[in-house]
Amino acid sequence: MDRSSYKLYHKHEQDHDSRTYLETYYSENPDMSFKEDSVLFPVEKMHHALVMGHITGKLLIDISAGPHIHHLYSACEFFQEIILMRTNEQCIMEIMKWQGDRTGAFSWGHAAAHVTNLEGKSDEWEAKELKLKSAITHVVKFDTETESLTDLIGVPQADCVFIYGLLDLICKDQDDYMSNLRRILKLLKPGGHLFLIGARNASFYTVGEQKFHMFTYDENFVKKAFVEVGMSILQCEVMPRKSKSHLTDYDGSLFIAACKQSL
Repeated sequence: MDRSSYKLYHKHEQDHDSRTYLETYYSENPDMSFKEDSVLFPVEKMHHALVMGHITGKLLIDISAGPHIHHLYSACEFFQEIILMRTNEQCIMEIMKWQGDRTGAFSWGHAAAHVTNLEGKSDEWEAKELKLKSAITHVVKFDTETESLTDLIGVPQADCVFIYGLLDLICKDQDDYMSNLRRILKLLKPGGHLFLIGARNASFYTVGEQKFHMFTYDENFVKKAFVEVGMSILQCEVMPRKSKSHLTDYDGSLFIAACKQSL
C-alpha cells in the first residue's frame, strides 16, 4: 500500500477505534502477540528507571497516544498527581470508563499484576489499580496544533513528562518531530525528567481494517533530537521486536530517559 494512503491518528479519529486498538495490542488474551513489546517492555522500563533513579516529584504529565495507562502503574508510587493529555475523544472515553469502573471498561489487571510482581507484592495488584486511579486527577483533550500546552492544564511545569507513542503517530518528518518535541518540553520544568517509549523503524500500524501512519526513525535520530533541545540522556535502550504479526512493521521498542538541563 502507498504510504500516502495511510490515515493519521490525530486527523482521522473516527476511523481509529480505541477498543479495537486496545484489544489488538494490549489485551491479556493469551493469543495477543504484542505482550512483550507493548505491555511488559513499557511497564518494566518505567519501573526500573524510577526505582533506580530515585526519581520523584509532585506532578507527572503523560502525553501519549492511545487509551493505555499501564506504563503509569509505577509512577503513582513516585508522583503525587498525574495529568493525562490525549488528542482523541474515543481514547479519553476509554480511560474514563476504566477510571470510573464502568461496565465494559478495558481490564488492565494483567499489567497491574506484573508491576506488583516486580515490586515483590504480587497479591496487591487491586490496590495498585486504586492508587493509580486516585493519582490521575485530570484527563485533558488537546489539539496537536495547540502551541501553548501549559495553558490547557493551568498548572506549573511538571516534574516529569512521559511521551508514549504520540510523536510516532503525529509527526510527518524530522522537522515535525523536532517542532512537536520542543512544544511538549514546555510542559517540563528545568531539571525535570522526560521518559519516552517509541517504535523503531516503523511506517504503519493497523486498527481493524485501517492502516495508520507512523513516522520512521531510529534511536540515533532520537538521541540527537533530545540533545538538540537541551536534554541530557540518562538511558537509551532498544529491545528488538518480539512479536510476529503483519499488523505493524516496527523492528524494535525504544525507551529513553532524559533530564531537562537547567537554564
